Amino acid sequence: MRFHVVDHPLIAHKLTALRDENTPSHIFRQLTSELVTLLGYEATRDLPVEDVEINTPVAATTGARLAAPRPLVVPILRAGLGMLEGMMTMTPTAEVGFLGMQRNDETLDIITYAERLPGDLAGRHCFVLDPMLATGGTLVEAIRFLHERKVRRVTCICLVAAPEGLKKVDEAYHQMDIDLFVAALDDRLTEQAYISPGLGDAGDRLYGTAE
Repeated sequence: MRFHVVDHPLIAHKLTALRDENTPSHIFRQLTSELVTLLGYEATRDLPVEDVEINTPVAATTGARLAAPRPLVVPILRAGLGMLEGMMTMTPTAEVGFLGMQRNDETLDIITYAERLPGDLAGRHCFVLDPMLATGGTLVEAIRFLHERKVRRVTCICLVAAPEGLKKVDEAYHQMDIDLFVAALDDRLTEQAYISPGLGDAGDRLYGTAE
């Protein structure tokens, strides 16, 4: 597994505003989308392309276009949905699938309650979207789910990560072709398994249900 903290002034600026408890939901959603676009730019840097012959208004030339099969973007419900628009800004021709996963707050076990993915994932490059890498259980389960369906490569995009979650994912998949892109690696997990300093419950803040 390869881990990338994307170091950029715009990412740092937007993440600071995202963390602020006074940021309202509509601004939180906008900032999330903008951050994912910036992270997605780095995460898609080595997508395969193929030559294509075109005519400009001036002359014939050889350009490049994304090679088949198309990338597959997989937001993890529900909070991952808030990242989808930003990722699709970068990859508008990508296909979209969904995974519904939920953490049991008492046992911290991950439950997969829904999936909507193409029937054949063999050879695909999947981009998994999940705002928070906290305990790591959700991401480990999502990667396992996709690899069982013979994907070629998995790239994960998170806004913030905790060292505990990063360690768990790396221990599970350190020898596999997986990339993880984040805006920040935070200090730790709290006893309630929240990332500190973090940004709170991303799903609640995205959809206006935070207390």
